[in-house]
Amino acid sequence: DAGVDVDPFGDLNTAAERKLGQLVLEKYGTEFYILHRYPLAIRPFYTMPCYDNPAYSNSFDVFIRGEEIISGAQRVHVPEFLAERAQACGIDVQTISTYIDSFKYGAPPHGGFGAGLERVVMLFCNLDNIRKASLFPRDPTRLVP
Repeated sequence: DAGVDVDPFGDLNTAAERKLGQLVLEKYGTEFYILHRYPLAIRPFYTMPCYDNPAYSNSFDVFIRGEEIISGAQRVHVPEFLAERAQACGIDVQTISTYIDSFKYGAPPHGGFGAGLERVVMLFCNLDNIRKASLFPRDPTRLVP
């Protein structure tokens, strides 16, 4: 409806994320939104599939103004299933055997997330560049403070 073609089993690119942010603002009057149940094919091997549709994952992203600030998911905690998911993603299980072995001693269902705090500061302060929100910004021309 918005004039943007999006693959329902693909990842959103930056332009699509920003367009979605614009649509959410126009329709709901908020710059904050959450997407959940991303396609499993675009998530890391350790992401738990949805219980009711294994084509999707128990994952989420949090956005402000069309910019992702948090990404997270439920993690696979069963070692045999973890090995199966790794193989399905083309990962040699021997290269991550110690990681998989750590779950053999028991792990409860769990999740994790990552927050881009510099991006949050940039968006809340309405800065035009993320380097202005970083104590020690790095880019191809700057390696030292």
